[in-house]
Order: sequence, then structure tokens, then C-alpha cells
Amino acid sequence: MATCKSESSLQDLDLPAEFEDLSGLLATDLRAIVKMLAQRANERLLTTRREHCTLQRELWNNLTAAINKAVKPLSADCR
Repeated sequence: MATCKSESSLQDLDLPAEFEDLSGLLATDLRAIVKMLAQRANERLLTTRREHCTLQRELWNNLTAAINKAVKPLSADCR
């Protein structure tokens, strides 16, 4: 996600300890998914650079939020 300068507004994966060993793999996969979707939108819709960056940021934040929400109840602390 190095193409946009506002990386500070990207949400982090916040996985429970039981899933921490997957964080690097998940982050890599998320980067690929976000990049492909934003690139396709740019090709098909001719998005501006700002729209492209906004789409990447929103995709990343929404996907990480969904993963964080889904795995949080699977931690030993919640059981």
C-alpha cells in the first residue's frame, strides 16, 4: 500500500494471540486484494489519483475491520 501517502490512516490488523502467526500472510493477501480491486476500478472507471487512493484506503480499512471483528470472538479471552 505504498502508492498513497496517507498510510497513517490505515487500520491495523488486530488479531488475537491465537492468530498472530497469520498476520503477515493476511496482510500480504490484503495488500494484493486491495491493489487488484483498485487497479481494476482505475482501468475501468478511469478514477483520479485521489479517488484511487481513497478507494485503496477504504478497502483496506473495511477488510481489516471485518477480519478483526470476525476473529476477536475466537480468542481464548472471549471463551
